Amino acid sequence: MEFSRRQLIATTGGALTLSVLPCSAQAAQMVDVRMWPAKEYTRVTLEHDQPIKFRYFVVRSPKPIRLVVDIENLQLTSRLQKMISAVSPKDPFVKAIRIGQFSPKVVRLVMDLKTDVRPEVFALKPVATYKHRLIFDIYPANAEVDPIAGVLAGLDTPEEKKPAVAPAPKAPIKQESNKVASRPTQPKKKEIVIVIDAGHGGEDPGAVGKRRTYEKHITLAIAKRLERLIKQEKGMKAVMTRSSDHFVSLSQRVMIAQKAKAHLFVSIHADAWTKPSAKGASVYALAERGATSSAAMWLAKNQNEADLIGGANFNEFNKKIQNVLVDMTTQWKIDYSLELGHCILQRLGKINTLHRNNVEQAGFLVLKAPGIPSVLVETAFISNPHEEKKLKTSDYQQKVATAILHGIKAQVASNNSIL
Repeated sequence: MEFSRRQLIATTGGALTLSVLPCSAQAAQMVDVRMWPAKEYTRVTLEHDQPIKFRYFVVRSPKPIRLVVDIENLQLTSRLQKMISAVSPKDPFVKAIRIGQFSPKVVRLVMDLKTDVRPEVFALKPVATYKHRLIFDIYPANAEVDPIAGVLAGLDTPEEKKPAVAPAPKAPIKQESNKVASRPTQPKKKEIVIVIDAGHGGEDPGAVGKRRTYEKHITLAIAKRLERLIKQEKGMKAVMTRSSDHFVSLSQRVMIAQKAKAHLFVSIHADAWTKPSAKGASVYALAERGATSSAAMWLAKNQNEADLIGGANFNEFNKKIQNVLVDMTTQWKIDYSLELGHCILQRLGKINTLHRNNVEQAGFLVLKAPGIPSVLVETAFISNPHEEKKLKTSDYQQKVATAILHGIKAQVASNNSIL
């Protein structure tokens, strides 16, 4: 059943209108339509070659619930209709997507929904290889305001981490000679919570190899292998910042580590350079100021642009989340991160060439979780054809995951001050 514009507005109690720069005389062309389903939320991206005006609203009756988007001055082509029909509806929230000419100057896009939703809609200006983008982040209506609550669902809250400097031990209390001393209670051993961060995801592919290998797929594959290994270890617990191909902002990754009360944070990446000859694995830690080399500075700048490329909704970011990225690093955290990085680097050197023999430092935003030792592991150069091929193999992915785990275990065994 179709509704007129007046009926739709009456049904929803009004419509929210958002304007994104004036339209040009020539109709905009849709470049691509992409859908990123995940259990936390679904993202739908409309990429177009010019700024557009749009409005959106939700129709809740009759069923199914629909998210309606009216786009002005967009040319409806058979190619656009084909893009829409090719979008897979296999996700928790969107059942189907359709598009049609609503009026001479308005193209209407309708998403049939499986449940009531809380959409967040925003526009992005061109960046990197992307043109203008209209982003729809579709959250379930009953979801908590906290966008990362679902990531930590079911995670037992660990005990508070031990401070960097342990308090002086109290003097033992002497037992009276006529009393039988009670057997001391053995303290419960803490679990080490390790947050595994698969770099990039969703709209942000990361580096792309010559064979069209996406960094985001490699990092997720290695992260999942590391997660499985950690789950087999007694006294360790793994938390993933993402378990599917969807975008997670840098600040949300940091917040996940904080809320999980993580002891360690390991971010997994695959390096890239302008020359295909660059090769080898490397490990980075946060720098309190500056960087240890121009290459480290360049890499940090490149990684810190992930929010722009992936499409972070800066307008909707909670101030609390934004403030997470303020550097509150202690020297203890940096020292421990360097030690951890060195242990991992030694193990990586046994399975691949090392690009850098020492742990380098730079201002990586994703490593700024306050008080949590954090490292960024570049597993190999995806821009090197030989290493790109190796990164795609399950054998090398497993070796990298094992090397990271053994590095963690070696560091904790030699310095357990994080407990």
